[in-house]
Amino acid sequence: MKYLVVGLGNIGPEYADTRHNIGFMILDQLAKEENEKFHTMRLAAYTEVKHKGRVLHLIKPTTYMNLSGNALRYWMNELKIPLENVLVLVDDLALPLGTLRLKPKGSAAGHNGLKHIEATLGHNNYARLRFGIGDNFPKGKQINFVLDAFDKDELPELPALIDRSIEMIKSFATAGTELTMTRYNK
Repeated sequence: MKYLVVGLGNIGPEYADTRHNIGFMILDQLAKEENEKFHTMRLAAYTEVKHKGRVLHLIKPTTYMNLSGNALRYWMNELKIPLENVLVLVDDLALPLGTLRLKPKGSAAGHNGLKHIEATLGHNNYARLRFGIGDNFPKGKQINFVLDAFDKDELPELPALIDRSIEMIKSFATAGTELTMTRYNK
């Protein structure tokens, strides 16, 4: 069985370790653990890993956040992966840091990457793993917050949260959305 895991983020060194790039960071760690490297291909950096008889096709769109749907649609069609086997990794301001939530569908909640995916697909019925980044920013400074690096006091929490995200990705592929939500959503 094949799965497409889409980590949302922006390309370029200036965005590398920002909150908005947590999707890239999770996939980078998963690839590293499996001794795989990303290769720049059409609309995305791409690699694949195997887990319990499943093939996880990992992509980091090179389209920038606001055009993420183009990469998702291309790779879904290219690899012939059904929508129920697609998982999008996304940062979420509405959740405090440390909260991870798998959802089978939902609104874009103002997230430009999700908005574009929804517009491209014509619906919001795709699974997403929401990675809470908190909302500790002054009014009107949301863009600065998401495009900034994690604070020094947040950094120690990241490795365990990224590891848990990877567990959730693997569970999504082997146990499905509902069981993964029951097991991991808090």
